[in-house]
Amino acid sequence: MAELSGPRSLSNAKEWMLDKLKAAVHPMGLTDPDATREVIAGLKGLDGAQWAAAWMAKGDAFAAVAEKAEAAGDADAARAAWYQAYGFYFLGRFPCPNHPDKEDSYRREVAAYQRFGRLARPAIEVVTVPFDGRAGEGREITFYVRMPEGVANPPVIAMWGGVDAWKEEMTILTEGLAKEGFATIALDNVGTGQSPIKAGPDGERQFLPVFDWIETCGRFAPGRLAIVGRSFGGHWATKLAHLFPQRFRAAVNWGGGVHFMFQPDWIEASRHPDSYLMELVETRSRMLGAANDAEYIAGFKRLSLLDQGLLDQPCAPLLLINGKNDTQCPVTDIELLTEHGDPKAVRLFPGRGHMGFGPGTVPAIIGWLKSHLA
Repeated sequence: MAELSGPRSLSNAKEWMLDKLKAAVHPMGLTDPDATREVIAGLKGLDGAQWAAAWMAKGDAFAAVAEKAEAAGDADAARAAWYQAYGFYFLGRFPCPNHPDKEDSYRREVAAYQRFGRLARPAIEVVTVPFDGRAGEGREITFYVRMPEGVANPPVIAMWGGVDAWKEEMTILTEGLAKEGFATIALDNVGTGQSPIKAGPDGERQFLPVFDWIETCGRFAPGRLAIVGRSFGGHWATKLAHLFPQRFRAAVNWGGGVHFMFQPDWIEASRHPDSYLMELVETRSRMLGAANDAEYIAGFKRLSLLDQGLLDQPCAPLLLINGKNDTQCPVTDIELLTEHGDPKAVRLFPGRGHMGFGPGTVPAIIGWLKSHLA
């Protein structure tokens, strides 16, 4: 496994970001390249304060442009500028808001995204449903609904991200699915964004009120629900597909772990993968609610779907898709899934890393979903 010896230096981080920007892949695939290079060049440090300040300043500049365009009635210009503002605020809180200034950037990110969403085509609607949280947990779940234009009662695909890409980062996938006539629901992965709970062995309970809403609101085709879990979110898509095989027409695990990812040897080997910019352990720990390294290791261990006895149960049709050289989630988890339970569909991209980012990845997911939701 390609692994760094420790956290990146500022110069190394800048090289990494420029490389990702050139390839236009996560997390550098949302923002204007010239404006992004300008921020990278002027970045003074990777600590929360300096990191957030650099990206928020550019986000604020685009937000000002968006406000003026919206006041002038130029919806196209406003929409584009709000999306850029959102993208720079996203980078300001990346990979997670573990500093007060990054929390501020996250608040601005959500606000800018929702301003963009009102102007998007198709529009992005904010919906909130109650959640029966335990003591210390939240009491509601917020998600985004995107309906295809000109389609009555469409099939619907619920999706969520991983530890650092949240519901706002589902936009490109929702756009592609809307063009195919599918509605989408984008929500936050367990323990991230506006999720009301932290990740644990029963974290799937967060999704159930959303599925109930989908099935009872009368806006979607009955019995034509699919789910997509991106990155760490693929873990929950896999678990839900085994827990409720009759509820979903299809499920996609796009780069998520099920067992080997949560073992101590992989935890040690993936602390500083070359595919990740910074603070992976801190971001995973925040998702788990872990206060120290021992709690992080124990919290991961409890997530194993093999140890939970699920993998030999019936499963909804499940696509496993990833890069063959993933250094964040071991490909051995895909092999494990193919050795248990119902047959699965598999697509591994040779020479690619986490999630298999590159030509053909998103079209492969959309094509597979079409075949099961038609």
